[in-house]
Order: sequence, then C-alpha cells, then structure tokens
Amino acid sequence: MPSGGGKPLDRSIVEGPLARAVWMLAWPTMLQNLIGGLQGMVDHALVGHFVGYAGNAAIGVAIQIFIVVIVFVMSVFSGMGVLVARFAGANEPEQVNRTVYQAFLAALALWGLLLAPLGWFLAPSLLGVVNAAPAVRTEALPFLRIMFVGSIGMLLFFMVGGALRAAGDARTPLWLGLLLTVLNIACNVAFITGLGPFPRLGTAGAAVGTTVAGLVISSVAVYWLISGRLPVVWHRGMDWRPDWGIIRALFRFGLPTGFQGIAMNVAGVLLLRFIGSLAQSAEAQAAYAVGYTELFSFITWTSVGLMGAAAAVAGQNLGAGRPERSVHGVHVAAGLGLGLAAAIGVLFITIPRSLLALFGMTDPVVVGLGVQLLGFLSVSGLFVTVALTYTGGLQGTGDTRSPLFISIVSQAVVPLGLCAFFQATRGLRPADIWTAILLGHMTRCALSVVRFRQGKWRSIRVEMASAHS
Repeated sequence: MPSGGGKPLDRSIVEGPLARAVWMLAWPTMLQNLIGGLQGMVDHALVGHFVGYAGNAAIGVAIQIFIVVIVFVMSVFSGMGVLVARFAGANEPEQVNRTVYQAFLAALALWGLLLAPLGWFLAPSLLGVVNAAPAVRTEALPFLRIMFVGSIGMLLFFMVGGALRAAGDARTPLWLGLLLTVLNIACNVAFITGLGPFPRLGTAGAAVGTTVAGLVISSVAVYWLISGRLPVVWHRGMDWRPDWGIIRALFRFGLPTGFQGIAMNVAGVLLLRFIGSLAQSAEAQAAYAVGYTELFSFITWTSVGLMGAAAAVAGQNLGAGRPERSVHGVHVAAGLGLGLAAAIGVLFITIPRSLLALFGMTDPVVVGLGVQLLGFLSVSGLFVTVALTYTGGLQGTGDTRSPLFISIVSQAVVPLGLCAFFQATRGLRPADIWTAILLGHMTRCALSVVRFRQGKWRSIRVEMASAHS
C-alpha cells in the first residue's frame, strides 16, 4: 500500500485466471464506452431533428478534426498507461502515483499552451481542409472552437480513467463514465433545444454541454484521487514538482501512439475530403457521420475496451516477469471481440434503416448511402476488433512504435491510395470509399497479428532517470 494510503493494487491480473482478468478489466470499459456513445447519438438525434442533416454533418466533420488535434495531447496518457501497468505488475504503487501526477502536469501544460489557443485560431482553416459545404461549415465552426477551449475536462477524465484501468481498477472509470454520460445528455438536451431558461444553441449547444459535463466530472475524479479511496492516490508526502525523467518517459512511450492517432485521424480527415468531392457530398458526409462515427462505434468502442484490457494484462504480466500470460491474455481478448463484433454486424445487415431512423435520417439519398455503408461495416468490424486487441498487446508491453507504422500503412496508404486511384481512373463513387475503409481494416488486422506474434516486445525495458526541475 502506498505511503499516502489508498487501495492496494489488484494482484489477480498477474496471478489469477487470465480469462477472468481480461473480462474484469474489459466489461466495465466496454459498458462505459457503449453508454458514453449514447451521448453522441443523442447529439446527432437532437441536431438532426432541430437543425437538419447539415448539423449532423457538421458534428461528424468537427469531431474528426478535433480528434486529430487532441490525440497528440492524449498520447501522454498512452505513455502513462505503459508505465503504470509495468509498475503495477512489479507491485510498485508509489511509482504508479508519481507517474499519474506527472501525466497530469504534462497534460495541463499542453492544453493551456497549445490545444486551446491554437485550436481556436486554426478552426476555420481546418474546416477548409475537409471541403465542408458552406452550410456545414457554418454549423461546425462554433462547435469546434468550443470543443478546443473546453477540452481540459475531457482530458482529465481520460487521464484518470486510463490510469485506473492500467492499475487494474476498471470499475471506478465506469462509474465516472456513467456520471459523465448522464450529465452530458442532460446538458446537451438543455443547450441544443433551449430547454427552460437555457439558450437554444443548436449544434454549438452540443459542445457547450460536453464542456460543462467534462469540467464537473473531472473535478470529481481529481477529488477522488486526493481522497485516498482509489489504488492511485495523490498524498501529502508526494513530491509535487515536475519530474523530467518521468515526463520524458511518458513522451518516449506515448508519442508514437500520439503520432499513430494523428496519422489515423488525418487519414480520416482526408477521407472526408474524398467524401466531400462526391456529387452529393453533404448527404454522403451525413451518412458517414451517423453510420461510421456513431453506429460503428458500437464495435469500435467495445473493441477499445478490450484493447485497454489486453494492454493492462499484457503490460502487468510482463512487469511481473510472465510474458506467456501476456500472450494468452491478448488471445482471450481477441476472441471476445470477434463474438461481439459478429453480433453487432448482424444488426447492421438486418435492420439498417431502423438504425438510421434513430438519427432523424429520412432523406432517401442519405438513407440509401447509409444502408450501403453499414453493409460494408458489418464485415469490417470483425477485422477491427482483432486489430485493436493485438494493438493493445503491443502498446501495453511498450511497443508503441509498431502500431504507428501499421496504422500509417493500413489507415492512410491503403484506403487513401485506393480512393485516389478510383478518382483518377473512372470517377469516385461512395461504394469505392466504403471498400477502401474495409480493405484498410483488413490490412491493419493482418499486420498487427503478425507483429505481436514476432514477440519482440518481450525484451522492452522501462528505465527512467528521475530528474527534477
């Protein structure tokens, strides 16, 4: 137990049955992500009804741009997860506490110096990159600016959740996520529709609601860290100064994951540019925003939960000197993911129009494109879930560089190259873009599995020279 109090670290991840350990870490995160996804769905449904499909397209475009930028800051948390899992596996709780606090300092500095000011001023230029239609751009600009400036609450929420999951506590982030979702939905309903005394802000109201909810819940999370009720605790005996040795290690392990996220999401923005070049661009962007960004998230967010479980199990067992348990844990996570992705894919094939109708999708062209996209995504989900669980195994053990190169090839070179080829040879069609997405996911799956099975992650060491300012 750390000197400042707090719950002891859970040793069942490195000593008990692996299937139980994976499921114990995965199910709270999966449930949190699925329930959290309701927030985006409520946003799209409300905006679709109160603003129209231009509002749906605006949220989809703005969120894609926002993720590209914020993922760099959140790369610090990926490095934090590697260190926390390794220290937790080695049963060094005080090192866990120090690592999380240094990640907090780094994230605060990156937000205040880069994310908020640059995001505000560059938002118009970023929207120009994706060929957003004028009506879409009008709705997206205030939404995007508010998201950048108000992102600190979201950052701290993800920091605490990531730290606790890497340390073996997935239930506390679930409760925080539930509180965040309930408050977010309430705030978004109020600000989008102008409920009661609140102003009716339309699309921008979704960003205001997200900011308010994030600030409230992140404050609760930081209070819990200080209270000593969690396995990660900030206590009076800690050194509160910046520790540049730990901060350098955070970036050493985290930056490849950040660049991976940037590469993937820049590819997503460029894919939106291809969608924007279609004859019916606004309709196609709306179908993409709902079909891929929202409905496909039932597969991706479930898989992200399993990815986090695979990372924690693989990292902790490597830290405990048990790499074979790391391998088996990743296999278990992939098997769970395949079963869930197949079940959700069946819904995409059997009731696509009903799913799209939940978001106010009534335009015949938009619905037709959405049904077509969901058919492709029903297959794509099988490859995504395996790719993400093996990515978790690589990242959790400290191999954060391989997923970067795999993502560049599979999420940028393959899909964008195919779109450019079709556009140059016979003209680009929506089905060409959906095909490119599927082939990119297949490539990512194959490369991730091969790289993990090579086993080079077994020799990665975590070494830090502590140095203060």
